[in-house]
Amino acid sequence: MYLIVGLGNPEEKYFKTFHNLGFLAAGDAAALSGVKFKKKECESFVAEAFIGGEKVIIARPLTYMNASGRAVKQLAAKYKINKEELVVIYDDYDLPKGSVRIRASGSAGTHNGMRSVIAELGYSDFTRIRIGIRDPEVNIPIINYVLSEIGKGDYDLYASACKRAAEAALMLAGGERIDLVMGKYNS
Repeated sequence: MYLIVGLGNPEEKYFKTFHNLGFLAAGDAAALSGVKFKKKECESFVAEAFIGGEKVIIARPLTYMNASGRAVKQLAAKYKINKEELVVIYDDYDLPKGSVRIRASGSAGTHNGMRSVIAELGYSDFTRIRIGIRDPEVNIPIINYVLSEIGKGDYDLYASACKRAAEAALMLAGGERIDLVMGKYNS
């Protein structure tokens, strides 16, 4: 079994912001799997898919970004997910806009949602898929930038990045080796 979690904020006013790219990618993963977010559990909206005969949980935490770890910990406990079966997708200010980067482990960097996940789980060696959002043309504080709405001119770039992140997560859940997925999707 795999758990794919897309980090974001649950209110509609955040839907088109940079900080919700994880939510959007989780939505793409569900759509690509032919499933919908039908239930609410562990402080998350959850969709259940089957890939290669294996159950895959796709989740969007409702705890808001900075407390994402609470929901991830509950989901991991409920579904008995070990660290090798967890994939977290989120926006990353430290990467160029529209890029996708997959890593088998690492720190939280500047991301408070990932800090929460790592703190709640007590480990950082799980797969993360980061969607880059840094735009050298923009010079505002990070907190204001991540909560700002994605401009129409960049929408297609981010939609493509979310879809690539979703495809990568589903490949991992389907049993593909991480080095092969990294080779295909890391930009």
